[in-house]
Amino acid sequence: MININNIYVQYGDRRVLDRVSFTIQEKDRIGLTGRNGAGKSTLLKIISGQSTPTEGNIAYPSNTTIGFLHQDMFLPKGKTVLEEAMSAFDEVLQAENRLAEVELELSERTDYESDAYMDLIHEMTELNDKLADIGGDAMRVECEKILMGLGFKVTDFARQTTEFSGGWQMRIELAKMLLKRPKLLLLDEPTNHLDIESIIWLENFLQPYEGAVVVISHDKTFLDNVTKRTVEIELGKVHDYKANYSRYLELRSERQAQLQSSFDSQQKEIARKEALVDKFRAKASKAKMAQSLIKELDRMERIEMETTDSSRMRFEFQPSPRSGEVSVNVKDMTKKYGESTILDNIDFQVIRGERIAFMGKNGEGKSTLIKLIVGDIQPSNGIVELGHNVFLGYYAQNQAEALDPKITVLETMEKNSPFELRPKLRNILGSFLFRGEDVDKKVSVLSGGERARLAMACMLLHPINLLVMDEPTNHLDMLSKAILKQALFDYDGTLIVVSHDRDFLDGMTDKVIEFANRKLVTYLGDLQYFLEKRQYGSLRDVSLGKSALNNMLVNKEHHAKPDSNSDENQEQVKRIRKNIQNAEKKIKRIEEEQSKLEIIMGITEKFGTAEYNKALKDYESNKKELELAMEEWEEAETELERFL
Repeated sequence: MININNIYVQYGDRRVLDRVSFTIQEKDRIGLTGRNGAGKSTLLKIISGQSTPTEGNIAYPSNTTIGFLHQDMFLPKGKTVLEEAMSAFDEVLQAENRLAEVELELSERTDYESDAYMDLIHEMTELNDKLADIGGDAMRVECEKILMGLGFKVTDFARQTTEFSGGWQMRIELAKMLLKRPKLLLLDEPTNHLDIESIIWLENFLQPYEGAVVVISHDKTFLDNVTKRTVEIELGKVHDYKANYSRYLELRSERQAQLQSSFDSQQKEIARKEALVDKFRAKASKAKMAQSLIKELDRMERIEMETTDSSRMRFEFQPSPRSGEVSVNVKDMTKKYGESTILDNIDFQVIRGERIAFMGKNGEGKSTLIKLIVGDIQPSNGIVELGHNVFLGYYAQNQAEALDPKITVLETMEKNSPFELRPKLRNILGSFLFRGEDVDKKVSVLSGGERARLAMACMLLHPINLLVMDEPTNHLDMLSKAILKQALFDYDGTLIVVSHDRDFLDGMTDKVIEFANRKLVTYLGDLQYFLEKRQYGSLRDVSLGKSALNNMLVNKEHHAKPDSNSDENQEQVKRIRKNIQNAEKKIKRIEEEQSKLEIIMGITEKFGTAEYNKALKDYESNKKELELAMEEWEEAETELERFL
């Protein structure tokens, strides 16, 4: 058991953590949640021993080992991927070397009865026990298995770590940490640099993990699949819920509603008694009663309502300059990496004003095409060009990493700003929640969410009429995602977006481009239309290439098609069609309800109110209902296909 005792942290006049206390049990699965900047990363640094609180302490058992994956990790140079990952076993390798030394010394000594000889025997036994679980070839096999689970190919193992981006270097660091199997694993946004396959692999790895896990993540599905307890940080205080993230949202809403009800009842009682005191105080015959009431009021344990942090960023794109009719033109384009063809003879145009989502399995070329469009890489053959008067804005997966860590927030803005905007930079930063002394912070000390907000603020410094965004919601909390989504709804230019976040994408685009087998397939509709057309149940299914259509093709190999002309089967078809219609009506009804709830959740003044909390609870509940309705629809469509 690890005890966190009265942790207090203050920066300037801001209390980040205010007498925080809780315990971490041996096999806990804890999701640490709270708004960006609430102090989650600060608390992990304190638990790991990398930072010291202003007051308070952490009590650890004597045998505690800690692995801490944080957002500012740098790998040493000069090693291959496999060599760096294998460094996790340095302690094991040292034990092997020591065992060889002990065995050699024992073979040369003859003082078999001495204490020194017996000490060597005991040491040899302990070293053998330590190496029994994993050693030699088993270490390499385990290392390769974890690297491949995190997305590395066998051909990557011999490449230098410096050849990989910061996100991929983070995967190497995560692999090292998992290989060490510490008693306590602290993970700060581990999914931000992982694709869906790797996220699912990590979920499966962590579920049976023998130690305790504390994780910060804005991926709700990941939290639900990994955690069983949620610790919320709100305005420096912690609230502990014995539940995963989705259930925590429900319990939090219930707790706040109950607290508000108790507070309101107590305030009415206080007002009633104070009115009686005022009434009786002037009458000699009632003075004793007034004094009694005053004592009751003094003894009363007052219920205090939490002051919800209602600060939120304000995000609005400048009006887009008018571009030519064609924003992006791709003609006869092929892209290869060595002998591997990623995209083959592609023809593709983006017309001014279109809003396009790129979809498909990981590794099919989505990010490659984006890099071709923005000019980061060049095609192997063919043409990729921007249209007339196109002003490009690009938010990459690693956009926040690209910021210079050595300069301040304000200097970052000045570096990217046209001269005429310099007087307005502090106001712009204020709208992204960088206020007062915050603008003088070095980028290196910012949290992942703060860096993401700063990168977005930089993007607004120039007019944009073609906006390209690759996984823009990484590092953003739920509220910030909603604000970004609304800003993109209001954006009047051309949009291309890649995201694995279904809530974020829903309703945002009017065209979907699916990447498959080195080609592009166009769907003229929004995300919902694409998922229905391809019979995907979720964006995870898209990334993994699992659809009801694919399953149906497999089933057709094993089942003959029924005779659709028989009376019995015609009745079956009618029944199935009715089920499809009912499911479609249900889906439409739920989506309309979700849209209304999103409007409530998007109103600043309502944040933290009972109405907002109810909307949030209903929104999460409706999501589950929508998923079930989608499953009903898919099953009915699959069944119908057998008769047609």
